[in-house]
Amino acid sequence: MEQQKKTLCVGLVCLDIINVVDKYPEEDTDSRLAPRMLVTRATAERGIESLNLNGSTNQTERRNLPDVTAEDFSKVDLHQFKWIHWEGRNAQEQVKMIQQVVMYNSTLPQQQKITVSVEIEKTREPLYQLFPHGDVVFVSKDVARHFGFQSAEAALRGLYSRVKQGAVLVCAWAEKGADALGPDGVIVHSDAFPPESLVDTLGAGDTFNAAVIYTLSNGGSLQDALAFGCKVAGRKCGFHGYDDIGKYFTK
Repeated sequence: MEQQKKTLCVGLVCLDIINVVDKYPEEDTDSRLAPRMLVTRATAERGIESLNLNGSTNQTERRNLPDVTAEDFSKVDLHQFKWIHWEGRNAQEQVKMIQQVVMYNSTLPQQQKITVSVEIEKTREPLYQLFPHGDVVFVSKDVARHFGFQSAEAALRGLYSRVKQGAVLVCAWAEKGADALGPDGVIVHSDAFPPESLVDTLGAGDTFNAAVIYTLSNGGSLQDALAFGCKVAGRKCGFHGYDDIGKYFTK
C-alpha cells in the first residue's frame, strides 16, 4: 500500500514573541516586560517536518535567511506530496518551482497530480505574477483593496481573469467571513465564526489557509473548506498561540 502523501509549504518560517500585558502602555513610557510564555519547541513536536534545502543547520539564530530558490526546490522528491502551497515571496523563483511541478504532473494521471496553491498577501507588484500559477489562489483583503475592491465578492469577480482556467480564487475578509469563486462562476460564501472573546489574531490568516487546504486536499467541497477555514481561524483568535489548533485537524 502506498504511503499517504503529504502537503508541502514553501515560504517564511518565523518565531513571533508576544508580550502579554495587563493594560496597553501609555505613549512614550517605558515598561519592564516579563513574557509569560516563550515557545521554543521544535515544529516536529507538532507533527510538522522541515526540509533543509539551503544549508542552514541553526536557522533560529540566523538572520537574513535566504529565500528558497528553484535550484533548492529541485532537490525535493515530489513523489511524497499531493499538495504544495507557496506563500508569495521571491515570486520569480517561485514561478520556476511551480513549473517544475507542472512538468512532473505532465507525466501523471489526473488523480496523481500535485495540486498547487499560492497565497498573494502583500501589496507588492512582483507577487502578482503568481496569480495564473495556482490551482487554488488565496488573495488577501489588503491586496483586494489595493486593486480598488471593497468586498471579497467584488475582488473575486474583478481578479478572476488573472487566474488560470479551472482555478479557484479565495478571499477572506476578516469579520465578514470568506468567499471563493471557481470555474463554474458561482460565488461560495461562509460567514465568520468569531470567538466569545477576541484574544490573539496573529496567524489567523495562516490557519484559515491551512484549514481550506486541509479540507480540499481530503476531498471536501469548496463550501465545506471555506466554512472550516473560517471556524478554525475564529477559534484561533480566541486564545494565544497555536497549541490548541492541531485538534481541529483529524485524520
